[in-house]
Amino acid sequence: MIINSGRPTAPTGGDRWQKVVSEAYFPLDTECRNRADFFGEMDRWSLGVVGLSRIRCDGVLYRRRRRHFLDETESSLLIAIPENEEVQFSQNQRLTSCKPGGFIVERSDAPYEYWHERRNVQFVLKVPSASVRARIGPSERLGGLAFDARQGVASYFLSSLRAAISHIDQLDDAAREAAGNHLLEMLCLAIRSDNRVLDSNISSIRAAHLHRAEQFIRENLKNPELSPKMVAEACGISLRYLQQLLSESDQSINGYIRERRLNRCNEDLRAGGHGTTVAEIAYRWGFADQAQFSKHYKAKFNCTPTQTRKAADRYRNPM
Repeated sequence: MIINSGRPTAPTGGDRWQKVVSEAYFPLDTECRNRADFFGEMDRWSLGVVGLSRIRCDGVLYRRRRRHFLDETESSLLIAIPENEEVQFSQNQRLTSCKPGGFIVERSDAPYEYWHERRNVQFVLKVPSASVRARIGPSERLGGLAFDARQGVASYFLSSLRAAISHIDQLDDAAREAAGNHLLEMLCLAIRSDNRVLDSNISSIRAAHLHRAEQFIRENLKNPELSPKMVAEACGISLRYLQQLLSESDQSINGYIRERRLNRCNEDLRAGGHGTTVAEIAYRWGFADQAQFSKHYKAKFNCTPTQTRKAADRYRNPM
């Protein structure tokens, strides 16, 4: 049986399963040994901007091809967490495996293959790439990385996920959104604590300076007085050197800060405000000028903040 958001539907084999996973995540191709008799079921929950699902299915290969995302304007990350069987994954010229007790990061904006040979149970988080970038910087280097979650903050992340699932039926929308935000923060902390996330193309000293600057910006986004000079002084580096560190973004330092503020505002707008106005969200993330916020927001997302909120409300409450 396939379960979608708590509503059972009749199983129809591999073709139906491909449709279910494509609707839950993004377009994918699937391959399995016996398409007619394929078994799969899925539970889905919405936790604000975070999507959470639990999959039980036979052995299958998922293939994300370039044609699947050529016209997509937003990218996502899938966090796959196997519970019973080892899974294999290939992306970014990385071929890796992940056993129960770990998780794999999958990028939606690059081709990949993901497979397991026997029936498996898995949890899957779907998070906007922009939400991850706002917390840990560029997400391009994450695709294909497997993380050991048997200890440290990664272990706490998995424990938090299982705790959320065990209580999810008793949570209202506001509590689910809070749970989603917590999982997102723990996920990013777990990823950031891994040394492989540092950019291997720059020296360890520059990587440390870049990490410190990005972290200071993330921690002070809500401060409307945040400035390039403040970042440079906090990191003990010059303004010129700071700009060199952030040169990969092809932006000024102010532009870099503004983009991360816009991403956090977009995240809050899509999650629902529970009475919070657009102006309050903008101010929360350091925008003192509402008109400038709306201008920059529309330039980045090709819609107004109000349109984003209305579209998210329609998605959560379809007619």
